[in-house]
Amino acid sequence: MNDKELYIRNYGGEPEYHIYSPYRVCPLGAHVDHQHGLVTGFAFDKGINLYFSVTEDGTVDLKSPGFDGDVKFDIAAPVQVKNGNWGDYARGAKYALKKRFTLKYGIKGVVIGSLPVGGLSSSAAVLIAYVMAMAKANNIELTKMEVIKIASQAEREYIGLNNGILDQSCIALSEKDSLLFLDTDTEEYRVIKKNPKMPDFHLGIFFSGLTRSLVSSDYNLRVAECKTAAWNMLAYTDQPLKKLDKTFLRDIPKEVYEKTCDIMPKRFARRAEHFYTEYRRVRQGVTAWESGNLQLFGKLSFESCESSIHNYECGSAELIAIYDIMRSLDGVYGGRFSGAGFKGACIALVDPSKEETIKEELTRRYLEQFPEYEDTFAVHFCKTDDGARFI
Repeated sequence: MNDKELYIRNYGGEPEYHIYSPYRVCPLGAHVDHQHGLVTGFAFDKGINLYFSVTEDGTVDLKSPGFDGDVKFDIAAPVQVKNGNWGDYARGAKYALKKRFTLKYGIKGVVIGSLPVGGLSSSAAVLIAYVMAMAKANNIELTKMEVIKIASQAEREYIGLNNGILDQSCIALSEKDSLLFLDTDTEEYRVIKKNPKMPDFHLGIFFSGLTRSLVSSDYNLRVAECKTAAWNMLAYTDQPLKKLDKTFLRDIPKEVYEKTCDIMPKRFARRAEHFYTEYRRVRQGVTAWESGNLQLFGKLSFESCESSIHNYECGSAELIAIYDIMRSLDGVYGGRFSGAGFKGACIALVDPSKEETIKEELTRRYLEQFPEYEDTFAVHFCKTDDGARFI
């Protein structure tokens, strides 16, 4: 049974609309969007499918074969508190949309993902799908950047994840065979076509077998540590402090960091070190991409992961094991942890002609270390794709 047939079986007719919202990977620009840094990203050809129709009575009725229970609420009613289940993302989309618009019509539909959850921003993908669907139902015209901001607000204020706009931007703005380059401070972006001289590559997605919730991980703690590092730099140089929620590493010149890194607590110095070096890597990576230098682009992605491990201090034993193995494999140009990097997945840019060998060797060596994940460890190879859209 395909996804559309699931809708027909549950609702007894053809869906009016189909939204495809892809997953995303970020090869360079890790852990910096919440500090208004520079990021890069791809959407790829796996993601969330939402088949839906408009409900005249304002009911939101959602089903998913991937999660237990149905989701049902009134779109016009006051925003509800979180229920702690998968329906919170639909409620979050409603919450953020209602801050800007009057919502009268609901949706009924089936939502299904095409890969395991973990490290690919599935939460952002489904939020963007819900925002687009609820806007369509209520005849609200949104630009791509408005969709990004509404979905991001839902995740920050309703779900409780203090993220930036990296995930949503990659999902909404990306184009096939192109690199998204985004300044999360100014919100200026470029979609840079693949240089014809660049070798072909696919995206390797290597699931550790672990899943994680970012809200319950150290993600929000790392955000606070980055802001505290910025506070330290301001305090040590006798500059006025802003409120913590208005404080970002992007606003502080690297020269200030160089003057203060040896006197602030080491934990905060490492977080700032990651930010400033990642800023440089993104700049170098964009130049490498534009010139068709995939080897250098991949090398910078590896270096990004090293900084994530040692300066940002994320990564489980499982993810680090995958990273160490893939670094040694022929045909892997580069890669890093995907998402927040606490559990989830690693991503890599790989030579398509060597995928089978990469899969066999990575699987064998990883399961030798972690045999308990034999049933949940997975390897997928994907291609870049366009961003979220109506099909």
